[in-house]
Amino acid sequence: MARERWSAKGFLPALVAGALALALGLPSSATQQADAQAADGWRLCNQTSFVLEAATGRPENNAVIVEGWTRLRPGECRSALDGPLKPGIYFVFARSSKAHRGGQRVWNGEIPLCVDPNGSFAVENPSSCVQMGLEQRGFKAVRIDQRSGGAMTFKETDTYTKGGQSAQNAGIQRLLDDAGINADVVDGYLGRESRAAITSFLAERKLPANTNNVDLVDILEDVARNRALEVGMMLCNRTDNRILAAIARRRPDGWESRGWWTLDAGLCARTVDESLIAAPHYVYAEMETPGGQRILNGAETVFCTARSKFAILGREDCEARRYRPASFVETAVPEDGKLVYEFFDRAFAAPQRKQP
Repeated sequence: MARERWSAKGFLPALVAGALALALGLPSSATQQADAQAADGWRLCNQTSFVLEAATGRPENNAVIVEGWTRLRPGECRSALDGPLKPGIYFVFARSSKAHRGGQRVWNGEIPLCVDPNGSFAVENPSSCVQMGLEQRGFKAVRIDQRSGGAMTFKETDTYTKGGQSAQNAGIQRLLDDAGINADVVDGYLGRESRAAITSFLAERKLPANTNNVDLVDILEDVARNRALEVGMMLCNRTDNRILAAIARRRPDGWESRGWWTLDAGLCARTVDESLIAAPHYVYAEMETPGGQRILNGAETVFCTARSKFAILGREDCEARRYRPASFVETAVPEDGKLVYEFFDRAFAAPQRKQP
């Protein structure tokens, strides 16, 4: 999961702006730049090549009201909170659309708040996300000192501000690739090859040749989202307990292990969103039960893991590289680039005491 850059305009105090610049590599002047044309309310602007979904938190008496999701096409600005606003601390979190390949990107912070990851929601943030059927995400805290609000811009490391470039163009390029229509460098320029691919795509689908770019983004996102469901790797928990899981596989640059995914009882998680090679993959899982920890039977192939979220290249010398070795179970060979691995209770060994 990649973390991308974002900047806020028009309402960050110097202390917050400085901390943000240090954490995310943004120039302080960029985060302090005034937005004289800020709309009445809080506007979110997407200057990335990804379709984004944003959630916001606003103070309400002694609670925080969290709402989502505000969809932002590449190059689009939308009002997330209507004005006038009460001066105070507000919160924001954004994620990329599941239509995009390569793992979901997040624009986040350190403030834990609850969200419904599966649909629109509005909730007064409870003391426990799990008890409410919600999940916790890290939000960025932002101070708004003016009732007229301001504007926040989400950005990538690459910007699309030169002549002929635009975030919208970059978004179309990325979606053409994600949808399997045309692979090109995402640089914000719609060149001859990209335009020819768009013309051919519209003709094949019997869509108007003059379809505007806003509608084109929506159409391409839908195609890419459906394509993503047809390939990749899915882990499903068919037990009555929570499972912590990791995967390993061979990549063009060598072996890779990646984790962790927390799977509640009866739920699935998409761990790879690209077509899989026709070779065995590997899974690791541990289940916490009242009697102790249970680990998958038949685990024989060692890969490296870490205590927190990880993506590790290579499977050699785990301890020397300060990783933890763990034994993974070999899966069946994926078919047509797709693999669904299901964890059943019978596949786990008897409980054992957890290692310190």
